[in-house]
Amino acid sequence: MYHWRKFEFFEEKLGGGKCKIPEEISGKIECCSSGRGKVVIGCDDGSVSLVDRGLNFNFGFQAHSSSVLFLQQLKQRNFLVSIGEDEQISPQHSGMCLKVFDLDKMQPEGSSTTSPDCIGILRIFTNQFPQAKITSFLVLEEAPPILLIAIGLDNGCIYCIKGDIARERITRFKLQVDIVSDKGNSSVTGLGFRLDGQALLLFAATPNSVSLFSMQNQPPRRQILDQIGCNFNSVAMSDRSELIIGRPEAVYFYEVDGRGPCWAFEGEKKFLGWFRGYLLCVIADQRNSKNTFNIYDLKNRLIAHSLVVKEVSHMLCEWGNIILIMTDKSTLCIGEKDMESKLDMLFKKNLYTVAINLVQTQQADAAATAEVLRKYGDHLYSKQDYDEAMAQYIHTIGHLEPSYVIQKFLDAQRIYNLTNYLENLHEKGLASKDHTTLLLNCYTKLKDVEKLNVFIKSEDGVGEHKFDVETAIRVCRASNYHEHAMYVAKKAGKHEWYLKILLEDLGRYDEALQYISSLEPSQAGVTMKEYGKILIKHKPADTIEILMRLCTEDVDLAKSGTSNGAYLYMLASPVDFLNIFIHHPQSLMDFLEKYADKVKDSPAQVEIHNTLLELYLSIDLNFPSISQANNGIDFNIKARCVSNGKSVINGKNAHIEKDSLERCEKGLRLLNSAWPSDLEHPLYDVDLAIILCEINAFKEGLLLLYEKMKLYKEVIACYMQAHDHERLIGCCKRLGDSGERGDPTLWADLLKYFGELGEDCSKEVKEVLTYIERDDILPPIIVLQTLSRNPCLTLSVIKDYIARKLEQESKLIEEDRRATEKYQEDTLTMRKEIQDFRTNARIFQLSKCTLCTFTLDLPAVHFMCMHSFHQHCLGDNEKECPECAPEYRSVTEMKRSSEQNSKDQDRFFQQVKSSKDGFSVIAQYFGKGVISKTSNGSMGTVRSDSTSSNSGF
Repeated sequence: MYHWRKFEFFEEKLGGGKCKIPEEISGKIECCSSGRGKVVIGCDDGSVSLVDRGLNFNFGFQAHSSSVLFLQQLKQRNFLVSIGEDEQISPQHSGMCLKVFDLDKMQPEGSSTTSPDCIGILRIFTNQFPQAKITSFLVLEEAPPILLIAIGLDNGCIYCIKGDIARERITRFKLQVDIVSDKGNSSVTGLGFRLDGQALLLFAATPNSVSLFSMQNQPPRRQILDQIGCNFNSVAMSDRSELIIGRPEAVYFYEVDGRGPCWAFEGEKKFLGWFRGYLLCVIADQRNSKNTFNIYDLKNRLIAHSLVVKEVSHMLCEWGNIILIMTDKSTLCIGEKDMESKLDMLFKKNLYTVAINLVQTQQADAAATAEVLRKYGDHLYSKQDYDEAMAQYIHTIGHLEPSYVIQKFLDAQRIYNLTNYLENLHEKGLASKDHTTLLLNCYTKLKDVEKLNVFIKSEDGVGEHKFDVETAIRVCRASNYHEHAMYVAKKAGKHEWYLKILLEDLGRYDEALQYISSLEPSQAGVTMKEYGKILIKHKPADTIEILMRLCTEDVDLAKSGTSNGAYLYMLASPVDFLNIFIHHPQSLMDFLEKYADKVKDSPAQVEIHNTLLELYLSIDLNFPSISQANNGIDFNIKARCVSNGKSVINGKNAHIEKDSLERCEKGLRLLNSAWPSDLEHPLYDVDLAIILCEINAFKEGLLLLYEKMKLYKEVIACYMQAHDHERLIGCCKRLGDSGERGDPTLWADLLKYFGELGEDCSKEVKEVLTYIERDDILPPIIVLQTLSRNPCLTLSVIKDYIARKLEQESKLIEEDRRATEKYQEDTLTMRKEIQDFRTNARIFQLSKCTLCTFTLDLPAVHFMCMHSFHQHCLGDNEKECPECAPEYRSVTEMKRSSEQNSKDQDRFFQQVKSSKDGFSVIAQYFGKGVISKTSNGSMGTVRSDSTSSNSGF
């Protein structure tokens, strides 16, 4: 033990550590106790004094009449328990008493002194408990107000008192430690309580033995722990409730099951104590008769303080200090230095291992421990002991910035140490992306494939990697460790990285396609969008097959369900993958054709048809986006025609142009099939289709679209532009027939075209005039004016037409003349009849009632229409002839309706515009007498409106 290092971890307090007991304490000090911020001193004159932190006298009181032998300051309550001698009541009864003082309750005694309230007095010795010399004393606070008091005697017995002393509710019992043979060797020299769970244990030491009593047993059971003991003041309890006894040869520790560790400190142990994990010993050196006070750090095996002292009478611990009271009433206060001071002392001596052990045993915070380890590592690094330095730095992980260590070991010669540090950094889950990069670079530089395998395939407790996955993949890929990168990517579910390595680095396209096929549909769709361009370039057929599965998987199964449309919306759309075909239009066309054949009611049907039209109608199978005008394509080539299933090939390369014309045939079929007659709008973008046909000179498709859109004038305009008279007339025959909901005005446009043609087209004009005459489309005067513009046409072309029209007009004029004469005669007859009604009397000669056909008798009613009725056959207040009233009402209703319609100007002009002969409508209105009115009402309105709407006739 003499080889233990000595340090000055403690220092003397209170004026250099040397103070005197206050002069107010005049008696001989017999006992001391401490607690609750006070030191209590008992003297041989029966007085008890309390001193404060500065060893200043606080107050004192007379506790006993004679001597105070033992004191104990309780911790839970501010009670003081004392044993002392008082006056004897009788010679048979001892004056030894136990008193309990409540230091919180002070009672005035006179005018100048105060004393605490004595709440309990108890005689120690009774008839059942005979008198003996008290050698030790200990109080245990159980649940308040219960106290357990153990009093050791020189006869080997322990008197125990348990209960509420203040209320005198106590029980007494006796424990026998040693059989009385020699009082000098049977005295109870020390006591110690221990709570072991719910069990209460009592250690008892004598000069010859160490015993343990189980207090929960009744009676308490004794267990002998050792056959050696100790003297007075050489007993203490550690903070782990171990019994410590000091003998000349060593210091022994005892647990409940017997003797524990032994420390061979030679010399007589006059005093023994325990303070914050330190063992306190006052040892008498027989060689020089000096007393040495040592403070031992048993965990670190060092002497924290050593000091030669005078004769010590008492040893206490309070206020975080150790207080030694000498026999001459001088005191020595020793306090522990702070951790920083102790570490500085050790650092100056380069005792880093001691410093590390010190901070660890004294439960310093982790940051402080890491700082000590860092300094130790720096010290070893300066000595070029890199392996040991790294071992210290590794212990600082989590508290020391990793860059501090990494910067020191970046040299290539110390790459092994750096690798070790980075591995531990990842092991503790504190590595960043840069640390992962650095570690993997270390492995690759060392070419340590085995460690790389272990690192890559290592996982933490929850099955996740201990490093940043993307960083590991990137570094392994850059170092050509592709298999490792693929392993990490696949394990972490980084499908994009896995495929990037397969495709861009290794070119293993079949494996990539197989991997994509194994993914979930949603994830497979994402990867196809990203890497489909590469796959379609090298494996178009297989790629299209995967795309078809993604877009049409289980379509047949879905069709058997109730909602096919809803299921299709859940599948991937072909439109999402169009970008991967940007340089491979032929593959795109194959993909979309397969999809369109399999899925007939796709939500993306319009977009698919639009794309197919672009592909079909493109001259060189590119994407002729309308935003990229011309784009190097000469659109001034001859129109590509598809007619009656025969292809007209224009160009040098027969194979290319044959493919182009085949695509045109497909485009024409798509334009027609995607716009069924029962649909108002087609399943493609009409405007886009027209533009595509225009820029690709696809006349057949353009004509089909115009015809579908009922833009008949644009259809014939195309034929006019091509001067294809035969097909032009045939188109008008098909589209200009009003019986088939055609547009008869097409013949007028056709006639105008021939009139402005400037060449001989007599045959065509005669045929056109036939249809104009049949449907009475144009007046002859307009025909003459239109054809007169063509100087190549002669009058013989229209001679027969004009003759027939003149004959027809003559017949109509004659019919109108006869109708006019008839209307004039009828009008004259009606006027004469009215005049006759007004001027001449009427003779009623009917003999029968018109209604009941019975003989007419009075009273009778005669009407001017020459009908007669019985009065009783007519209703009350009947003023109209029942026979003529319906006809009169119909005429009146017609007249009222005509007048009402005359106010509906929109209807009037609509009839004029929709009629072949607008003048006949106006004449009809005049004939009904609607427009001929001269009133300023509706007539004025109609006239003004008709004037403003002359353009409508």
